[in-house]
Amino acid sequence: MLLRLRISLPDRPGTLGRITRTLGAVGADVLQMTVLEREGGRALDEFTVSWSGGLPDDDRMSAGLETIQGVRVEAIWTTTEPPGAFPDLDVLGHVTANPQRAIVTLADAAPGIFSADWSAVARADATREIVHASWRAPDPLDPPAFVPLRPRGFTAADGVHFAATPLGESGLVLLVARAVGPEFHRAEVLRLTLLTVVAMAIGGTPALQASDSVPLSP
Repeated sequence: MLLRLRISLPDRPGTLGRITRTLGAVGADVLQMTVLEREGGRALDEFTVSWSGGLPDDDRMSAGLETIQGVRVEAIWTTTEPPGAFPDLDVLGHVTANPQRAIVTLADAAPGIFSADWSAVARADATREIVHASWRAPDPLDPPAFVPLRPRGFTAADGVHFAATPLGESGLVLLVARAVGPEFHRAEVLRLTLLTVVAMAIGGTPALQASDSVPLSP
């Protein structure tokens, strides 16, 4: 099982080593680490770890890590993104091979890339009509309001975290949802936005009109 851990820690020598040793002591094998931010003498890092067996006792794991001075565990949740696999490039390769399905490809791949639960493409108007939804998306799906229409992360009234980004000039927006885990960090929103910009350019769909649903069909 792969787990993602978001950890806030003092940005000073030695702290990162203590975290990896503590994770090893509880049976977690660190596969990858990503720095989300560094400011004010602190860092926010995400670790991808391999964990054998069932779901971990989050409280026990968090308690062990938080014995390290200044360390705070923000979240622990499961992920399917294989570390070091460059999933963004893999998606862009699929878009290049079949540009007419660029939007569907993005929507279907986004949950795995961002350790999320599901995603959907909706019209960016008052109807918020769903054009395509990934596997595990709720059915029926009533997407939250996403005004103003700009790349951003937000949390809906039911507690589900979203990252949203417009799909060029298509009149559509891509929503990525995380029901379990932390809110989307601004670094994740930026990554999603850059991925969609490149994919839309490759797919040749920036001018797609909201009424043109043919290219979006599965």
